[in-house]
Amino acid sequence: MARGYPFGNLFGKSPFQPIQDHMAKAHECAEALIPFLEAAMADDWELATKHRSIITKLEDEADELKSEMRASLPKSLFLPVPRSDLLEVISAQDKIANASKTISGLMMGRKMHIPEAIAASFMEFALESIATSAQALKAINELDELVETGFRGREVNAVEALIDELDHLEHRNDEQEIAIRASLFAIEKDLPPIDAMFLYKVIDSIGDLANRAQKVGSRLQILIAR
Repeated sequence: MARGYPFGNLFGKSPFQPIQDHMAKAHECAEALIPFLEAAMADDWELATKHRSIITKLEDEADELKSEMRASLPKSLFLPVPRSDLLEVISAQDKIANASKTISGLMMGRKMHIPEAIAASFMEFALESIATSAQALKAINELDELVETGFRGREVNAVEALIDELDHLEHRNDEQEIAIRASLFAIEKDLPPIDAMFLYKVIDSIGDLANRAQKVGSRLQILIAR
């Protein structure tokens, strides 16, 4: 709980630390994609399977945290921010974990090979998407300080700067998505059509992860604006 915040004295446990813990778990899922992608791009599917299992386990843990929070989040008038807003933050965070599982599942299911011509830009695109999740975690970790300061003053400015950077990262990821789609389009005639279709789907899902991370920042911005 926020240091010395009276809300913690009322309920014994802040709803904000679990939200931060949940975001950390969601980001763990996203980060776990890195070794999975490295293994998949090396066509080492035995190693990729192990990393896929780690992502699945982390996503399950994120789901458990989400369920516990939804069940235990106080419904009283003592919450310093609307309960519905906190539930929206939790939902946005959870979708980062879901997107990570989706990406690894799509690639694992078809033992998807990333064409050499786009391999470097594909990995760069994925790393940039994961970086948006890291930035969302950084912003959410300021939530308890925001509550302590009553969502005013320098802390608000600091969090808004973090959210601005998150928006910038997501925008750059959008541009990378456009570029990698164009690169894939240029070589798709040389690929089995079904493989090309699933490659586009994986690219969609990686872009979706960044979008979900940006949503976390958007929900935090709504809390600040109230």
